[in-house]
Amino acid sequence: MMWGYGSNMGWMMWLWGVLLLAGIALLVLVAVRLSGTRRTPERHPEPRQLPGPEAGRTRAQQILDERFARGELSEEEYRERLRVLGEGR
Repeated sequence: MMWGYGSNMGWMMWLWGVLLLAGIALLVLVAVRLSGTRRTPERHPEPRQLPGPEAGRTRAQQILDERFARGELSEEEYRERLRVLGEGR
């Protein structure tokens, strides 16, 4: 005796399987969304500033670079003064 569980239960097993998979996918989606939205400074600090091309230059050379960039010095004056600064080392 099958007590009414005959061939009519096949579609119900498929339905439960699909609902179970959809529920698992929904839980994974919610977990991913919740874990990716919170960015606090303690967990994700700002990246450190890496030393640029000015890292090995003296303050005098940096000032000379700035003056050349502003157009206060010609290329010849700039190179001459850099040479003089380099000789002082």
